[in-house]
Amino acid sequence: MLSKYGILCEVIAEGSFTKVAEHFGYAQSSISASVKSVEEELSTSLIDRRRHNITWTEDGKAYAPYITAIYAAEQALARKSKEMQGLSGQVIRIGTFTSVSRDFLPPLMQTFRNAYPGVSFELHQGDYDEIHDWLESGQIDLGFMAEVMAGKLPHDYLYEDRMLAVLPPQHPLAAREVLSLRDLEQEPFILLDEGRYSTILTAFHDEGLSPQIAYRVYDDYSILSMVRSQLGVALLFHNVIRGFDKAVAVRPLKEPVLRRTCLAYRDESTLPYAAARFRRFIRTSPSVSQHEIPRG
Repeated sequence: MLSKYGILCEVIAEGSFTKVAEHFGYAQSSISASVKSVEEELSTSLIDRRRHNITWTEDGKAYAPYITAIYAAEQALARKSKEMQGLSGQVIRIGTFTSVSRDFLPPLMQTFRNAYPGVSFELHQGDYDEIHDWLESGQIDLGFMAEVMAGKLPHDYLYEDRMLAVLPPQHPLAAREVLSLRDLEQEPFILLDEGRYSTILTAFHDEGLSPQIAYRVYDDYSILSMVRSQLGVALLFHNVIRGFDKAVAVRPLKEPVLRRTCLAYRDESTLPYAAARFRRFIRTSPSVSQHEIPRG
């Protein structure tokens, strides 16, 4: 049901009484009566009915910001009411990257949907920079990223993942039980492209080393395939490799190469209700601690 202010705003948006009546299932006389009611309330003519496409009058333009604000508030109230009645029809928009969307997120989404069947999820896959920008612009509600990239965004620390060396099974270095970054420095290197901040390059640079980058690849599983095809060596996160390590040689590193994964958001006070509920659900989920990778 639309209020008289909502009907007026929709008439202006559509430029037609008839279109609004057809779209919302009202009689056209009811649409006209609602608009007339607002005009009588404000003691002025608000819309120009003489044109083919209905527009605001000059007085209407003056009142328009207030009328549209009332309609927006009514819509927000309706959404909140729907959220409070079981999150029906709510979409949670999440920015994520491979290891999170593969292992961490799906069981959480399934459990949450069991409790709130009306909720749906919209996943945006990207690097840390893109996810940060999507949060800033409001394109997503929640974003997984390396904690170092969260900056001033409020965020919840989740777990720490470590990187392992990945080599072709027949590679000479595969004979060693533990490798160092120096061992990999002169090998053709397939770099996981994480965006502006690179966990891998930071680790090499901290040791005063520069890898011989042969390829920059965004997708972790493409890197696994390339290593298997002997195109180079790589570093990948433990949670990505898990279950795919039989086709490649995986070795721990002497130096700890770690990523602290967090869940960031833009503003807790304006976070949509469904997203806020899902954020709290993640924070209290046992699967968070299960993803923490022991060091060493």
